[in-house]
Amino acid sequence: MEYYVLQTKDLYKKYRNFNALNGVTMNVPRGAIYGFVGKNGAGKTTLIRLICGLQFPSKGEYELYGIKNKDKNISQSRRRIGAVIETPSIYLDMTAEENLKQQYRILGVPSFDGIDDILKLVGLDNTGKKKAKNFSLGMRQRLGIAIALCGSPDFLVLDEPINGLDPEGIVEIRELILKLNKERKITFLISSHILDELSKLATHYGFIDQGKIIKEMSAEELEQSCQKSVNIKVTNINALTTVLDNMNIEYKVIDDSTADIFAKPNLTQLVTALAEKNCEILSIQEQDENLESYFMSLIGGAHND
Repeated sequence: MEYYVLQTKDLYKKYRNFNALNGVTMNVPRGAIYGFVGKNGAGKTTLIRLICGLQFPSKGEYELYGIKNKDKNISQSRRRIGAVIETPSIYLDMTAEENLKQQYRILGVPSFDGIDDILKLVGLDNTGKKKAKNFSLGMRQRLGIAIALCGSPDFLVLDEPINGLDPEGIVEIRELILKLNKERKITFLISSHILDELSKLATHYGFIDQGKIIKEMSAEELEQSCQKSVNIKVTNINALTTVLDNMNIEYKVIDDSTADIFAKPNLTQLVTALAEKNCEILSIQEQDENLESYFMSLIGGAHND
Protein backbone atom coordinates (compact mmCIF):
# COMPACT_ATOMS: atom_id res chain seq x y z
CA MET A 1 0.00 0.00 0.00
CA GLU A 2 1.44 3.38 -1.01
CA TYR A 3 2.32 5.75 1.80
CA TYR A 4 1.85 9.01 -0.12
CA VAL A 5 -1.38 10.19 -1.69
CA LEU A 6 0.42 12.94 -3.61
CA GLN A 7 4.05 13.42 -4.56
CA THR A 8 5.37 16.15 -6.84
CA LYS A 9 8.87 16.41 -8.25
CA ASP A 10 10.39 19.61 -9.66
CA LEU A 11 7.05 20.96 -10.87
CA TYR A 12 7.18 24.13 -12.95
CA LYS A 13 4.35 26.21 -14.34
CA LYS A 14 5.13 29.17 -16.55
CA TYR A 15 2.68 31.78 -17.83
CA ARG A 16 4.43 33.78 -20.53
CA ASN A 17 7.23 35.51 -18.60
CA PHE A 18 6.02 34.56 -15.12
CA ASN A 19 6.99 31.37 -13.28
CA ALA A 20 4.08 30.53 -10.97
CA LEU A 21 5.83 27.32 -9.83
CA ASN A 22 9.62 27.02 -9.64
CA GLY A 23 10.41 23.35 -9.10
CA VAL A 24 7.88 22.31 -6.43
CA THR A 25 8.69 19.03 -4.68
CA MET A 26 6.21 17.99 -1.99
CA ASN A 27 4.88 14.84 -0.31
CA VAL A 28 1.38 14.44 1.17
CA PRO A 29 1.16 11.31 3.37
CA ARG A 30 -1.94 9.13 3.37
CA GLY A 31 -4.28 10.13 6.19
CA ALA A 32 -2.66 13.52 6.74
CA ILE A 33 -4.21 16.95 7.05
CA TYR A 34 -1.53 18.75 5.05
CA GLY A 35 -1.42 22.50 5.60
CA PHE A 36 -0.23 24.22 2.43
CA VAL A 37 1.13 27.53 3.69
CA GLY A 38 2.04 30.55 1.58
CA LYS A 39 1.24 34.16 0.89
CA ASN A 40 -1.23 35.12 -1.85
CA GLY A 41 0.51 34.61 -5.19
CA ALA A 42 3.02 32.10 -3.81
CA GLY A 43 1.73 29.33 -6.12
CA LYS A 44 -0.75 27.42 -3.92
CA THR A 45 -3.77 27.61 -6.23
CA THR A 46 -1.64 26.94 -9.32
CA LEU A 47 -0.36 23.68 -7.84
CA ILE A 48 -3.86 22.64 -6.82
CA ARG A 49 -5.16 23.28 -10.34
CA LEU A 50 -2.35 21.11 -11.76
CA ILE A 51 -3.01 18.08 -9.59
CA CYS A 52 -6.76 18.34 -10.24
CA GLY A 53 -6.07 18.22 -13.99
CA LEU A 54 -7.37 21.73 -14.69
CA GLN A 55 -3.96 22.77 -16.02
CA PHE A 56 -0.77 21.03 -17.07
CA PRO A 57 2.76 21.53 -15.76
CA SER A 58 5.37 23.21 -17.94
CA LYS A 59 7.98 20.81 -16.56
CA GLY A 60 8.33 18.18 -13.86
CA GLU A 61 5.94 15.47 -12.74
CA TYR A 62 3.62 14.36 -9.97
CA GLU A 63 2.04 11.14 -8.75
CA LEU A 64 -1.44 10.51 -7.34
CA TYR A 65 -1.63 7.22 -5.47
CA GLY A 66 1.57 6.12 -7.21
CA ILE A 67 0.28 6.89 -10.73
CA LYS A 68 2.34 9.45 -12.69
CA ASN A 69 0.56 12.41 -14.26
CA LYS A 70 1.52 11.29 -17.80
CA ASP A 71 0.21 7.75 -17.22
CA LYS A 72 -3.04 6.92 -19.03
CA ASN A 73 -4.52 5.76 -15.71
CA ILE A 74 -4.10 9.14 -14.01
CA SER A 75 -7.79 9.91 -14.62
CA GLN A 76 -8.66 6.92 -12.41
CA SER A 77 -6.52 8.35 -9.62
CA ARG A 78 -8.17 11.74 -10.02
CA ARG A 79 -11.56 10.14 -9.42
CA ARG A 80 -10.37 9.63 -5.85
CA ILE A 81 -10.03 13.42 -5.40
CA GLY A 82 -12.70 15.86 -4.32
CA ALA A 83 -11.89 19.56 -4.54
CA VAL A 84 -13.22 22.97 -3.60
CA ILE A 85 -11.04 25.48 -5.44
CA GLU A 86 -11.33 29.21 -4.70
CA THR A 87 -15.15 29.31 -4.32
CA PRO A 88 -17.61 26.38 -4.06
CA SER A 89 -19.21 25.43 -7.41
CA ILE A 90 -22.84 25.42 -6.38
CA TYR A 91 -26.15 26.19 -8.10
CA LEU A 92 -27.61 29.09 -6.13
CA ASP A 93 -31.20 28.52 -7.32
CA MET A 94 -31.15 24.89 -6.14
CA THR A 95 -31.57 23.38 -2.69
CA ALA A 96 -28.72 21.49 -1.06
CA GLU A 97 -30.30 18.16 -2.06
CA GLU A 98 -30.81 19.31 -5.66
CA ASN A 99 -27.17 20.41 -5.86
CA LEU A 100 -26.00 16.98 -4.78
CA LYS A 101 -28.35 15.22 -7.20
CA GLN A 102 -26.94 17.36 -10.03
CA GLN A 103 -23.40 16.39 -9.05
CA TYR A 104 -24.40 12.71 -8.99
CA ARG A 105 -25.70 13.10 -12.56
CA ILE A 106 -22.45 14.77 -13.68
CA LEU A 107 -20.42 11.94 -12.15
CA GLY A 108 -22.70 9.30 -13.68
CA VAL A 109 -23.62 7.78 -10.31
CA PRO A 110 -26.52 5.39 -11.06
CA SER A 111 -28.70 6.23 -8.04
CA PHE A 112 -29.14 8.97 -5.45
CA ASP A 113 -28.30 6.63 -2.59
CA GLY A 114 -26.01 8.28 -0.09
CA ILE A 115 -27.17 11.87 -0.60
CA ASP A 116 -29.04 11.96 2.71
CA ASP A 117 -25.95 10.64 4.50
CA ILE A 118 -23.72 13.32 2.94
CA LEU A 119 -26.15 16.11 3.85
CA LYS A 120 -26.30 14.84 7.42
CA LEU A 121 -22.52 14.56 7.56
CA VAL A 122 -22.03 18.23 6.64
CA GLY A 123 -24.93 19.44 8.77
CA LEU A 124 -27.27 20.43 5.92
CA ASP A 125 -29.89 17.69 6.36
CA ASN A 126 -32.53 20.10 7.72
CA THR A 127 -32.32 22.80 5.05
CA GLY A 128 -35.35 21.44 3.14
CA LYS A 129 -36.49 23.65 0.27
CA LYS A 130 -34.20 26.53 1.21
CA LYS A 131 -32.19 27.56 -1.85
CA ALA A 132 -28.41 27.90 -1.71
CA LYS A 133 -28.61 31.62 -2.52
CA ASN A 134 -30.18 32.07 0.93
CA PHE A 135 -27.44 30.10 2.71
CA SER A 136 -24.81 31.75 4.91
CA LEU A 137 -21.21 31.69 3.65
CA GLY A 138 -20.44 28.85 6.07
CA MET A 139 -23.40 26.81 4.80
CA ARG A 140 -22.30 27.37 1.20
CA GLN A 141 -18.79 26.23 2.09
CA ARG A 142 -20.17 23.06 3.71
CA LEU A 143 -22.34 22.49 0.62
CA GLY A 144 -19.23 22.81 -1.54
CA ILE A 145 -17.53 20.14 0.56
CA ALA A 146 -20.68 17.98 0.32
CA ILE A 147 -20.54 18.24 -3.48
CA ALA A 148 -16.85 17.30 -3.39
CA LEU A 149 -17.81 14.20 -1.34
CA CYS A 150 -20.29 12.94 -3.94
CA GLY A 151 -17.76 10.73 -5.70
CA SER A 152 -16.71 9.08 -2.40
CA PRO A 153 -13.18 10.52 -2.57
CA ASP A 154 -10.46 9.63 -0.08
CA PHE A 155 -8.47 12.80 -0.83
CA LEU A 156 -10.01 16.27 -0.43
CA VAL A 157 -8.31 19.42 -1.71
CA LEU A 158 -9.58 22.66 -0.17
CA ASP A 159 -8.36 26.06 -1.34
CA GLU A 160 -8.80 28.72 1.39
CA PRO A 161 -11.84 26.93 2.92
CA ILE A 162 -12.45 29.46 5.72
CA ASN A 163 -11.85 32.66 3.78
CA GLY A 164 -14.50 35.25 4.67
CA LEU A 165 -16.27 33.07 7.24
CA ASP A 166 -17.43 34.35 10.61
CA PRO A 167 -16.08 32.67 13.79
CA GLU A 168 -19.03 30.24 13.95
CA GLY A 169 -18.55 29.23 10.30
CA ILE A 170 -14.81 28.71 10.87
CA VAL A 171 -15.48 26.36 13.80
CA GLU A 172 -18.05 24.41 11.74
CA ILE A 173 -15.60 23.86 8.86
CA ARG A 174 -12.78 22.93 11.25
CA GLU A 175 -14.94 20.34 13.03
CA LEU A 176 -16.15 18.93 9.70
CA ILE A 177 -12.58 18.50 8.40
CA LEU A 178 -11.47 16.78 11.60
CA LYS A 179 -14.55 14.51 11.51
CA LEU A 180 -13.97 13.48 7.88
CA ASN A 181 -10.29 12.84 8.55
CA LYS A 182 -10.93 10.76 11.67
CA GLU A 183 -14.10 8.87 10.75
CA ARG A 184 -13.72 8.48 6.98
CA LYS A 185 -9.91 8.46 6.89
CA ILE A 186 -9.93 11.19 4.23
CA THR A 187 -6.59 12.83 3.46
CA PHE A 188 -6.67 16.62 3.16
CA LEU A 189 -4.58 19.17 1.33
CA ILE A 190 -5.64 22.58 2.67
CA SER A 191 -4.20 25.81 1.37
CA SER A 192 -4.68 28.78 3.66
CA HIS A 193 -3.13 32.05 4.72
CA ILE A 194 -5.09 32.05 8.01
CA LEU A 195 -2.27 30.30 9.81
CA ASP A 196 -3.59 30.39 13.36
CA GLU A 197 -6.63 28.36 12.31
CA LEU A 198 -4.58 25.99 10.17
CA SER A 199 -2.39 25.18 13.18
CA LYS A 200 -5.49 23.74 14.92
CA LEU A 201 -5.95 21.21 12.12
CA ALA A 202 -2.77 20.26 10.33
CA THR A 203 -0.72 17.12 10.95
CA HIS A 204 1.83 18.09 8.29
CA TYR A 205 2.94 21.33 6.62
CA GLY A 206 4.41 22.46 3.35
CA PHE A 207 5.66 26.05 3.19
CA ILE A 208 5.72 27.61 -0.28
CA ASP A 209 7.26 30.93 -1.26
CA GLN A 210 7.80 32.38 -4.74
CA GLY A 211 6.65 29.13 -6.36
CA LYS A 212 9.00 26.83 -4.43
CA ILE A 213 8.58 24.60 -1.37
CA ILE A 214 11.04 25.93 1.20
CA LYS A 215 10.19 23.50 4.02
CA GLU A 216 8.13 20.37 4.73
CA MET A 217 7.59 19.09 8.23
CA SER A 218 5.19 17.32 10.57
CA ALA A 219 3.20 19.16 13.23
CA GLU A 220 5.49 17.59 15.86
CA GLU A 221 8.60 18.87 14.06
CA LEU A 222 7.05 22.32 13.80
CA GLU A 223 6.32 22.37 17.52
CA GLN A 224 9.93 21.47 18.27
CA SER A 225 11.21 24.10 15.83
CA CYS A 226 9.03 26.93 17.12
CA GLN A 227 11.23 28.89 19.46
CA LYS A 228 9.93 29.22 23.01
CA SER A 229 10.49 32.54 24.74
CA VAL A 230 9.79 34.45 27.93
CA ASN A 231 8.22 37.88 27.57
CA ILE A 232 9.43 40.20 30.32
CA LYS A 233 8.44 43.77 31.17
CA VAL A 234 10.72 45.85 33.42
CA THR A 235 11.17 49.38 34.75
CA ASN A 236 14.59 49.77 33.10
CA ILE A 237 15.24 48.08 29.75
CA ASN A 238 18.93 49.09 29.73
CA ALA A 239 19.48 47.34 33.05
CA LEU A 240 17.73 44.23 31.69
CA THR A 241 19.88 44.06 28.53
CA THR A 242 23.05 44.49 30.59
CA VAL A 243 22.07 41.69 32.97
CA LEU A 244 21.07 39.37 30.11
CA ASP A 245 24.35 40.06 28.31
CA ASN A 246 26.25 39.19 31.49
CA MET A 247 24.20 35.98 31.83
CA ASN A 248 24.92 35.19 28.15
CA ILE A 249 21.20 34.86 27.38
CA GLU A 250 19.78 35.54 23.88
CA TYR A 251 17.02 38.17 23.79
CA LYS A 252 15.16 40.61 21.58
CA VAL A 253 14.08 44.09 22.72
CA ILE A 254 10.41 44.72 21.84
CA ASP A 255 10.01 48.29 23.16
CA ASP A 256 11.42 50.60 25.85
CA SER A 257 10.19 48.34 28.67
CA THR A 258 9.72 44.88 27.14
CA ALA A 259 11.93 42.10 25.74
CA ASP A 260 11.63 38.47 24.67
CA ILE A 261 14.15 36.11 26.26
CA PHE A 262 14.93 32.96 24.25
CA ALA A 263 15.80 30.75 27.20
CA LYS A 264 14.39 29.80 30.57
CA PRO A 265 16.41 31.98 32.95
CA ASN A 266 17.06 31.27 36.61
CA LEU A 267 14.49 33.67 38.02
CA THR A 268 16.21 34.07 41.40
CA GLN A 269 19.48 35.10 39.74
CA LEU A 270 17.65 37.36 37.28
CA VAL A 271 15.60 39.14 39.97
CA THR A 272 18.67 39.58 42.20
CA ALA A 273 20.83 40.96 39.37
CA LEU A 274 18.09 43.40 38.30
CA ALA A 275 17.49 44.53 41.89
CA GLU A 276 21.16 45.47 42.19
CA LYS A 277 20.54 47.87 39.28
CA ASN A 278 17.32 49.23 40.83
CA CYS A 279 15.23 47.52 38.12
CA GLU A 280 11.92 45.82 38.91
CA ILE A 281 10.12 43.12 36.93
CA LEU A 282 6.59 44.30 36.12
CA SER A 283 5.40 41.14 34.36
CA ILE A 284 6.82 37.89 33.02
CA GLN A 285 5.10 35.36 30.76
CA GLU A 286 6.13 32.25 28.84
CA GLN A 287 5.10 32.12 25.18
CA ASP A 288 5.56 29.91 22.12
CA GLU A 289 6.39 31.11 18.64
CA ASN A 290 3.24 30.64 16.54
CA LEU A 291 2.88 29.30 13.02
CA GLU A 292 2.66 32.76 11.50
CA SER A 293 5.88 34.04 13.07
CA TYR A 294 7.64 30.77 12.15
CA PHE A 295 6.51 31.15 8.54
CA MET A 296 7.67 34.78 8.42
CA SER A 297 11.09 33.78 9.75
CA LEU A 298 11.24 31.02 7.14
CA ILE A 299 10.49 33.24 4.14
CA GLY A 300 12.74 35.93 5.56
CA GLY A 301 15.56 33.41 5.58
CA ALA A 302 14.64 32.21 2.09
CA HIS A 303 14.80 35.75 0.69
CA ASN A 304 18.15 36.35 2.31
CA ASP A 305 19.79 33.30 0.70
